[in-house]
Amino acid sequence: MSSAFGTRRFDRSSTTAGLVIGDVVVLVVLLAIGAMRHNENVLARPVYFAGIVAPFLIGWIIASLVVGLYGSRARRSVRSSVLFADGTWVIAALIGAGLRATSFFHGESPLTFVLVMLGFGLLFMTVWRLVASVASNAL
Repeated sequence: MSSAFGTRRFDRSSTTAGLVIGDVVVLVVLLAIGAMRHNENVLARPVYFAGIVAPFLIGWIIASLVVGLYGSRARRSVRSSVLFADGTWVIAALIGAGLRATSFFHGESPLTFVLVMLGFGLLFMTVWRLVASVASNAL
């Protein structure tokens, strides 16, 4: 039996570290753009912005471990990198939206919000993972 941090689900390497950092940056940028589109000043209210990021970051952590996003299988090809990241995003976005619908986090999760998060998140993750995969194969 392997753990979530075993070789199949989480490859301990500098490449994985770069992907984790890049994924989190993409997630934060996506949420910052969304917040700014709703007239939130994310720099002036960092604690409030952290409350926006937290449910989706929690969702991302859970989903990435379940899907095996940071395992070697997820990096076999450009296609697998994108598909694993996009699958992770769908699960993470649903978890994040579900958490936002609770009293523990501010915000709401109407269907339009969930659909916008899913769509733009897929776009951002696809582009990022394409760039990361092509760049890592070029090295």
